[in-house]
Amino acid sequence: MIRSFLCIVLLSVFLFTTAVQAQIEGLSIWKIAAIRQAKTVCSGVFISGRTTKDLLINDLDVLDVDTVTISVDKPGQKVEVTLDDGYVATAIYRPECGCTIVLENNEKEIRDQKTQGIPLLPPLSDSKTWPDGEGVNLDSKASPINTRKMKKAMDYAFDQSLDNRKLVRGTRSVAVIYDGKIVAEKYADGYSKDMPLITWSMNKSIVNSLTGILVKQGKLDIYKNAPVPEWKDTADPRHPITTDQLLRMSSGLSFVEEYSPQLVDVVVMLYGSPDSGRYTATRPLKSAPDSEWYYSSGTTNIISRIMRDQLNDYPSYAAFPYTELFNKLGMHRTIWEMDASGTFVGSSFGYSTARDMARFGQFLLQDGVWNGERILPEGWVEYSTTATPMAKKGDYGAQIWLNHGEKGNPSNRRWPHLPTDAFGFSGFEGQSVAIIPSRNAVIVRLGRTEGGRAAWDQDIFMDKVLKALPKD
Repeated sequence: MIRSFLCIVLLSVFLFTTAVQAQIEGLSIWKIAAIRQAKTVCSGVFISGRTTKDLLINDLDVLDVDTVTISVDKPGQKVEVTLDDGYVATAIYRPECGCTIVLENNEKEIRDQKTQGIPLLPPLSDSKTWPDGEGVNLDSKASPINTRKMKKAMDYAFDQSLDNRKLVRGTRSVAVIYDGKIVAEKYADGYSKDMPLITWSMNKSIVNSLTGILVKQGKLDIYKNAPVPEWKDTADPRHPITTDQLLRMSSGLSFVEEYSPQLVDVVVMLYGSPDSGRYTATRPLKSAPDSEWYYSSGTTNIISRIMRDQLNDYPSYAAFPYTELFNKLGMHRTIWEMDASGTFVGSSFGYSTARDMARFGQFLLQDGVWNGERILPEGWVEYSTTATPMAKKGDYGAQIWLNHGEKGNPSNRRWPHLPTDAFGFSGFEGQSVAIIPSRNAVIVRLGRTEGGRAAWDQDIFMDKVLKALPKD
């Protein structure tokens, strides 16, 4: 057992912003903090193989004093965080689907969910070269890259000598793919190619591909009214919302993704609701569908629940990401996590490695084809990378970030130093995958940045990497 003080720094501003909605949901600011800590420690210990002390110091900013009890039960595969008022936050681990927060469900109900059939891929062989295996040849004599310039890019990524104590670059792993091969990679001390790390909102782009697979299988029409039970009444103003509009973050649903004292939906959904998809589906309509663009993790979890309904619940839904995508691409270190209802939290809760995320990026670079098999429908990547009309900078497609730039002013774009055909995935605390078709490159970065762009500028880093690659 480790006793630690669950200080305000635990969530910093992130924590204080939950107060209003959390009270409405019968929670408190401290309970949400305890829940988040239980989930983070659970995933970090059981998925990443890290120590509790490491997680408390490097992922949750917690001071070691006697106010809160953290219990890691490895035989029982669960973590409990007990507040001094007796409240216990619990997260349980299942090898096939990571860690789940126990809220209204009891632990047995969650463990009884039929997830045991998930066919996890065994480790790939080092004797085969990436992406088919884990073997990599970084012989500088045979490499097409400028090693001096690539070293500068890596030095920038892993430099921790920032003047301001509040700024932490926090890069943990980087992988660079050129012409379908790993040409550079690096890991911070204590991390490795085999350690899965949280990918946060980069999961949304995986939700996009899984939706495309459902479309290819004839199980979903994204241009029809989204099959959401709460909206089935034709008199409901949300009834006309389509799955396409959910994918493009243009549903018009009221949802708050920002972190200020009254904007708290995303926190309550992730840490205070047993059913993340239902939580968002019950939100009222704020504006007419397709009338505005607003980034919403909630809509991604509605899509995740739609997948579950279209696949007739368990066990096909639980196995779907693995049988139809992860295992085909060789993403053997990738784990997706569920909420208490048994729905994948597709917006946020997934763990992967830089190499696995590079496989996924390369897959989209190849237009959804892998080892000769067309996994995504013809035209799906083009659809996904077409700018949503209401995204003013042309920077969002369907669960994928773009670099098209503002109409009439393409220099005003997400990554000014990158070509306009670049697209990719981004996640909280600086997770990123950039795919640059015109340079035949994929660039992956995982870490935990504190201090925003002042601490980590993804555009500058990727520009440095591209300068080290051949100009096709």
